[in-house]
Parts: sequence; structure tokens; C-alpha cells
Amino acid sequence: MSLPWRQSPQARETRVRVERNSVTTSNTQRPLRVAVIGAGPAGIYAADMLTKTEAVREGELEVSVDLFDRYPTPFGLIRYGVAPDHPRIKGIITALRSILDRGDIRFFGNVEYGKDITLGEFLTHYDAVIFATGAVNDAPLQIPGADLDGSYGAARFVAWYDGHPDYPRTWPLEAKEIAVIGNGNVALDVARVLSKHAEDMLVTEIPGNVYQGLRKSPVTDVHIFGRRGPAQIKFTPLELRELAKSRDVDIVVYDDDFQFDEASEKAMTENNQIKVMMKTLQKWREDDSPKTASRRLHLHFLQTPDEILGDENGKVRAIRMERTRLNGDASVTGTGEYTEFPVQAVYHAIGYLGSPLPELPFDPERGVILNEEGRVIEADGSPVPGVYATGWIKRGPVGLIGATKSDALETVNHIMEDRASLADPDHPQLEAVVELLEDKGVQYTTWDGWLVLDEYEQSLGQSSHDAEGNPRERVKVVERDEMISVSREGVAK
Repeated sequence: MSLPWRQSPQARETRVRVERNSVTTSNTQRPLRVAVIGAGPAGIYAADMLTKTEAVREGELEVSVDLFDRYPTPFGLIRYGVAPDHPRIKGIITALRSILDRGDIRFFGNVEYGKDITLGEFLTHYDAVIFATGAVNDAPLQIPGADLDGSYGAARFVAWYDGHPDYPRTWPLEAKEIAVIGNGNVALDVARVLSKHAEDMLVTEIPGNVYQGLRKSPVTDVHIFGRRGPAQIKFTPLELRELAKSRDVDIVVYDDDFQFDEASEKAMTENNQIKVMMKTLQKWREDDSPKTASRRLHLHFLQTPDEILGDENGKVRAIRMERTRLNGDASVTGTGEYTEFPVQAVYHAIGYLGSPLPELPFDPERGVILNEEGRVIEADGSPVPGVYATGWIKRGPVGLIGATKSDALETVNHIMEDRASLADPDHPQLEAVVELLEDKGVQYTTWDGWLVLDEYEQSLGQSSHDAEGNPRERVKVVERDEMISVSREGVAK
């Protein structure tokens, strides 16, 4: 399929202006060149803020920003870490897209740090480098049986149903009864996708292989377990309410789990989000209508995993949970009371962990690049000139997407403060990094290429249909080679 190479008029006009300015300033004061590694929300927010600093607004400084990502597409976590049936969260792409569509920030996709470009090469072309690579691996579940066949980290499952190009195209959906460990939004996403009927996911952008996998799932019961009480849940109200919108899925809660301590009472009085969610939970608790759906989603509180139990073939057959009690300050203590729940799969959603990056000091316990307020430092505390971090790789995988804005602002402010001591690149010209990538044979993609791929995915949706026969908005391309081919040539393989 051949598609035209497209670029918005606004982006074309801005890009021409940026290139013209770079030429006119080359003989006077060159722009401050900054590379941002990671094109998810954290990286895009940082790139945007760099172009809007006070020095830039007042005409004292020109900043030229290039955004790199190892995926052929932008948007990172939003594209590959958020459930496809989350239209509100996916809507953040609209805001991120408007930033990149201005044309004053270049995007280079399918470029992997440490493989395609080293730290030394970046510092040869840029005054500063910001790492915004996020956290994509699962924090380990450290209980006996966690390595059994049928025990999975939630991050890998999310990557599968989001069509991540670096993960297998199939997933073993054979369990009728499933446990999900965790009381955050990722746990809710995983439980909702597992319990939802595949036909009801066709209104989203899920790839065909994901639909086929979910369609064959025999699941009847999904259990979500949290070790603390209902007033300590880390969900957000919208995500909790969405559970009740799944067709032919009953929500089941248990009276024994509704126990509260002083900290719980305080949270239910002072925290508006907790108030709203407690009303939702109480509504489900008081609902005595018959449970007739073919699938059930169980919410359990005050339960902590003790062991995953296997059968003679090394496959998950059950999970043993220990009852906990609240201590008054929202912490919990085990009671020594155990219950076995028959399940054939366990998904743990207890947090993410960042991965070490070549040539960068790293804290393996926290899963972050060593840094002070975004300034990357060596183990002895000395700064690494010109190298910075933002987002989850800076502070750990906590907080919602919006928190990355304040994170990025802190890092960008430090870059502005450090301008006199940044790296001194030998080849800061705009075209120099392009020549480097081309000399190395890197099949990089661009923002213009993303616009072509975006249109192509929408065209795939128009030729596919949901359960009611309506054209779908989009079907996500999964294969990396196909994404690159469409982005670079407008041709699908």
C-alpha cells in the first residue's frame, strides 16, 4: 500500500523557519543543542519545556532539540503501556502530538541508545543529553512459586496486548481462574482486559493477533488482590468505575474485607479520590442482585501473597494468600490465616523497574540513573557534565503521567543553570547527527514518517469492523519492519 509523504502546513512553515534560523545564527551564536532519549510523555514534555524557557522567550538563547526513541513511533508509555480501552488516557496523545507537530522538535525513531549511538557520540553532537527512557520491566514478585509456568509479570502482558514490537505475538490464555496481584491502575487494566469479552475490545486499536488470543480465552473468574484495605487502594476513580462497564462481567466484593483503621477513616474524610472510590465500592457491596454473568471480577482486600502453588508439571494450580490486618497507620501485619484460591495463572502488577543503560551510573535497587534533581552523578557524587535524566528513570516508577511535567521542569531548569559547564560538542550542526545515522546504516524514522504510519493504521481500521459492524478507528501495526517500511517509504510489507 502506497501512501503520500505528508506534513502539516504549520509543521512545514515552522521547520523552514527553524532551519533558516540555524543558518543565520551559525556565524554568530549557535543554538544550544539538546538530545532527549525517550519519546514518551516525559521526553516530549522535557523537549517542549526546553523550547519555552525564559531565556528562549526573551530572545537570549535559541535551543535546538532532537528527540530519539528506540521504537519507530513516538509516545512511548501511551502507545505501549496503557490499556487500549482507555480513551481518556490515550487522549493525552493529542496534546503530545500538538507539541511535535509544531515542527521545532525533530524526532528520530528506531534509534537505540548504546547500540546505534553511544554516549560519547551524543556528546560530540549535543551540549546536553536528557535520558527519559522510563521503566518497562516488572518489579520482581519475591515469593515461592513466582517462577512457575503460568506466573507472569503484568508489564509483559501489557506489552503483548498493546502490540509492542519487541514481544511475542502470542500469549498463553488458557486459565479459567486468574489471580492479579496489586492494587494500582495497572492491576485494574490487566484484570479488565483479562475479564472482558474480546468482541468488546474491537472498538479499540488492538491488533488482530491480540483479538484472536483474547477470543479463545476460557476465563470465568479474575481475582484482584491487595494487601491493604479498601481505603488504601492506589486506583483512580475513573479506572475503578470502568470495571463495571464491561459487558457480561459481574463485580464481586466481600464484606469481610471492609475493615478500617484510624488512617482509613482519616483518608475517607480528607481525600476526595478515596471518598469517591469508597462510594463506588460500597455501591457494589450493597448490590444484592443475582450474579448471572458468564465472567466474574473479584476484588479482595487485606490479602498478601504467600506462595504460588504448582502441580506435578510445574504449572500454577493455586495461590495461597495470607490475611492481613490494619495497624492503625494504614500499614498491615500478617495474621497467620491462610486461604488457597484455585487459579491457573498469576499476574503480578506490583510496580515497574528501570533498566541500566550503557555508560551511565545506575542504582539497581531503585531502578534509576544516579542523579540529583535530574543532574546525573557518578557513584562518588561528582556530576557527569551535560548528562541529565527525567521521568521514571530519574525518580522511579511512581506517580501519574502528569507528574512528569514537574519532573521535566526541574531538569530543564538545571540545564539552563548549567549552561556554562555543559558538554562542548565538536559537531553541533543540525545535519551532523543525520549524517552519523546514515553512515551507520540506521533505518531511522521521522515525525513525517509517523504521520504516514498514523494514516496507514487508520486506513486499516476503516477496512476492519467492530462487533456491531462499524469501521474501527484504527488497527495498530505490530511488526517493527512494517512500521519502518511504512514510515520511511509509505509502503506496507
